[in-house]
Amino acid sequence: MELQTRQPNTQGARVKLQQFGRLLSGMVMPNIGAFIAWGLITAMFISTGWIPNEKLASLVDPMINYLLPLLIGYTGGQMVHGKRGAVIGAVATIGVIVGADIPMFLGAMIAGPLAAWILKQFDKLIDGKIKSGFEMLVNNFSLGIIGGLLAIGAFTGIGPVVQAITKALSAGVDFLVNAHLLPLVNIIIEPAKVLFLNNAINHGVLSPIAAEEASRLGKSLIFMLESNPGPGLGILLAYWLVGRGSAKQSAPGAVIIHFLGGIHEIYFPYILMNPRLILAVIAGGVTGTFTFQLFNAGLVAPPSPGSIFAYIAMAPKGGLFPVFTGVITAAVVSFLIAALLLKTGKKDQEEQDLQQASEKMREMKAAGTKNTVPGAVSESVSSVRKTTVKKIVFACDAGMGSSAMGASILRKKMQEAGIDVTVVNAAVSEIPGDADIVITQKQLTERAKSNRPDAEHISIDNFLKSPHYDELVERLRG
Repeated sequence: MELQTRQPNTQGARVKLQQFGRLLSGMVMPNIGAFIAWGLITAMFISTGWIPNEKLASLVDPMINYLLPLLIGYTGGQMVHGKRGAVIGAVATIGVIVGADIPMFLGAMIAGPLAAWILKQFDKLIDGKIKSGFEMLVNNFSLGIIGGLLAIGAFTGIGPVVQAITKALSAGVDFLVNAHLLPLVNIIIEPAKVLFLNNAINHGVLSPIAAEEASRLGKSLIFMLESNPGPGLGILLAYWLVGRGSAKQSAPGAVIIHFLGGIHEIYFPYILMNPRLILAVIAGGVTGTFTFQLFNAGLVAPPSPGSIFAYIAMAPKGGLFPVFTGVITAAVVSFLIAALLLKTGKKDQEEQDLQQASEKMREMKAAGTKNTVPGAVSESVSSVRKTTVKKIVFACDAGMGSSAMGASILRKKMQEAGIDVTVVNAAVSEIPGDADIVITQKQLTERAKSNRPDAEHISIDNFLKSPHYDELVERLRG
């Protein structure tokens, strides 16, 4: 009874943590293309780059000092208060930028949303109180006056404080590197990834620190702490070679999507089916980071998505061998431990394959029980059941990776069945209002329900293969 009492609180805390992580990563992920552009220019044209060019290299500093922080502040403001929030977010961010002498990514992540929130409160205060004909005048001047004051406040207050925090974080990273303790960070990162906090950790926390380090040193190992595809590759290879059932059958396709496509969420359900395998990815992550550190590896910009192709593109001149070595050693260690755990597990503790877990959960629901099976990953359908379905939305944390893949698979099935239904993908925090059915991985279902409670919600384990796809096609065809 004690476990049942605490479980909802734990789940609620996880959802809130995911929402906060989404706020952080949501400011960076839409601008990853700009980070990659800066990274490619840096890798190509700086004095130690592939094609040194002093004139073109002059683009590097303005991009990292002004363009990227302004984009983050603009996006953060837009998330809070639309276009007005975006504009005032950028205005406040320029104060942070000028008030410091290092790239202000963290400062932009504070100033942008904060400025938008203040403007939002002002707009609520005057809503309905402006005389007709004066709306544009009040809107423009309120944004200008508040934005100007916030820019001054950010210049004198936020900028210096965030600069001190950033330098302290950088000093902490340097300490971990010098003490050879940086690999231990993966003990925290790998389990957090499986709880779908990967984007929050990578783009919300690590990338700003890594970008600042890359601006000083030309590369950063921190870009690879979360994004290393090696540990996940080892898990999928182990299932492919020694696994059973549909998990074994789906693993080869998952390998391609994970390692080449960079969609790491694809391997999370394989660990959730057998939680002991978290030990394998932790060991693989620690090994990979240790190898990166041993060979002085680093990337010039975020490898997003975490594909081996992105690693190759973001590697500095002469840096491919250290990068490959860290990825390979992580994959080997993760594979060996995962294979051993899969082989030595007792029969009643072995992973249930994806379809078996789904069938078991449906049987349990039919029997009216609320118990769960240890080690099993269940799929579930919400109590809301739409009779008329015009739009199906696949939602994942960022709305770019696993959701796009799942939407593509179901869209093809719908077309083959001759069913005229729109199938799209979106971020879990940006589910369209006209969504009739929302499909998410089970770790994100609670967030999806809170954002779109009137929709039917289907929770699945693996976007590659789920019995709910065929069930949904048959239901809509009927």
